[in-house]
Amino acid sequence: MVVFDNRGMPSAPPSAPPDARPTPALRLAHKAWTLLQADSARSIALAEQVLQLPDADATARAWAQLVLGFNRLNLATPADALALLEPARQAFDALHDRAGALLAETGIARAWWRQGKLKKAHERLHQLRDEGLRVLRNEQRGVLLNAMAGSYSVAGDSEQAFAYMASALHDTRPSRAPGFEVALHCNLANELLQLGDGQAALVQVDEGLVRCRRLTNPRLLSALLINRVIVLTELGRAREALRDIDEIRAIPADEQGRGRNASSFETLAIAALRAGEVELGRALVAEAGVAHHEPITDEQHDLVQARALLTVAEGHPEQALALMLALRERLLSDGTTSIDDGLSLRVQSNGLELLSELAEHLGDTALALTALRGWQRVQARRADKASRARYRAAALQTELMRLHRKLEEQEARRRETEQARQELQAINDQLSRKVQEVEQLQDALREQATRDALTGLFNRRYLNDTLPAMAALARRDGKPLAVAIIDLDHFKTVNDEHGHDAGDRLLAAFAQQLLGDCRISDVVCRYGGEEFCLLMPGTRAASAARKLGLVLARWRQQVFDHDGRQLQGLSFSAGVCDSTQAGPGGQAMLKAADDLLLIAKRDGRAQVRVRRSAAAT
Repeated sequence: MVVFDNRGMPSAPPSAPPDARPTPALRLAHKAWTLLQADSARSIALAEQVLQLPDADATARAWAQLVLGFNRLNLATPADALALLEPARQAFDALHDRAGALLAETGIARAWWRQGKLKKAHERLHQLRDEGLRVLRNEQRGVLLNAMAGSYSVAGDSEQAFAYMASALHDTRPSRAPGFEVALHCNLANELLQLGDGQAALVQVDEGLVRCRRLTNPRLLSALLINRVIVLTELGRAREALRDIDEIRAIPADEQGRGRNASSFETLAIAALRAGEVELGRALVAEAGVAHHEPITDEQHDLVQARALLTVAEGHPEQALALMLALRERLLSDGTTSIDDGLSLRVQSNGLELLSELAEHLGDTALALTALRGWQRVQARRADKASRARYRAAALQTELMRLHRKLEEQEARRRETEQARQELQAINDQLSRKVQEVEQLQDALREQATRDALTGLFNRRYLNDTLPAMAALARRDGKPLAVAIIDLDHFKTVNDEHGHDAGDRLLAAFAQQLLGDCRISDVVCRYGGEEFCLLMPGTRAASAARKLGLVLARWRQQVFDHDGRQLQGLSFSAGVCDSTQAGPGGQAMLKAADDLLLIAKRDGRAQVRVRRSAAAT
């Protein structure tokens, strides 16, 4: 049996929000997604191009990864697919794109199935069902329904698979995603085969082939042809399938062809041997033996049956029976045992039929009768499932129609409120601009209230607000806080002899030098007139005094020209203390520093005074 390995194939990515403009990279990724079934090689090339763009946005990269992941599901191994699908899901989660994340989850579940993790894949898809039906629409909803159909198929529940797949086909719009409906025709044919309706399956396959030959997707063409080979063999028309076998074998086994996934040579071998083409059957059995296989039960059973048929054709029926007897216990299972390995009713039926033929040929009447009765039980189960499938398809379609009406009502309400929302948005935008203007004005006023206009330094008001908090923080952390008060020497003489413009220029120049010599964590304030205050967190008084000594040395070297006259030989006096020396609180430190400043000025200026020691200059 061949199940086309892309049942979870999305048709088109969810549309962007109305106010969002897709980037060029995202438009390219969307195109790659749309071409996923119509032109697989072009789809891969576009997705790879997106990932190579240096300016591709995160959303575009996530969709490109998803495209490549689904292509790898068809053309490579499940591990190769998961290497892209899992990062894509994580990217969609980070982008809060639930539609993209749901589609990535369907691909991951398909990869788990290909790895033989049937129960895990089935449970995960059911966890996503309700949310997916709310979030996804049209063909996107068909993606989830089709994936769930696949999970039911491999679990042997063909009536559920048929119901979900028929609903997915109902939601598909070929104009939006060419090729997706072709995959559904392929998968629907497979489920009809499971239910024993070969003629209906052939109708679906032929319809899919007509549509597929308008596309450029060798993998999908290969899947359809393989399913037609199965249908024709089931209908006793194996010789008609020989032309399809030749066409399948002519498709290259690479990313430009049918890929590594589900080569199905064992299925083709059964058809060739049933048609009496022993040499072709022998070649196909050999190819099946070396082809890539994941742990899929149907493929394993088909390979044993193909080898048994070849052994019979070579004149060794006893060896053929021995091969089939290894499958006896599983083939005779009536579905009530604990065996749950994903063996389909179709393959089980064919295996029992072959076992009965071999036993009868070798005269083992009891075994032949046992196998025949087992075959009859399986056929009865297939007929029962076919009957229930029609009912479940109708019930599911009713549920989906109800959900569709609900979504349409929600969409109508959304359209009715859209104009009001836009008007409210315009008012909110206008209000936001006014608020922004007020905030900018308040920021400017706060800046003016805490900054000295002449020097650009913080003013005394800011100092009074900040010092208590810094002192408290120093006490809490057990670290010193140095406070220095600086007074420019003979500043009144500068104003008297050179004018206030020269004095203002001198103050501004000293402020800039002080800022340049301080750390980012230091706070520099204009204390008043020609006095400045410096707060140095994490610094002891002695260290602060040494630093101010260097600042004083640089200041004394400065030369300023003013109206053709030079100002040079400048100096300042400073007093420094720290929080470990003065009493508690900022005011105590300010007073201690100011007292030391007075001592420096009294002792001749041009020096920095610190408690217990002085830094000579």
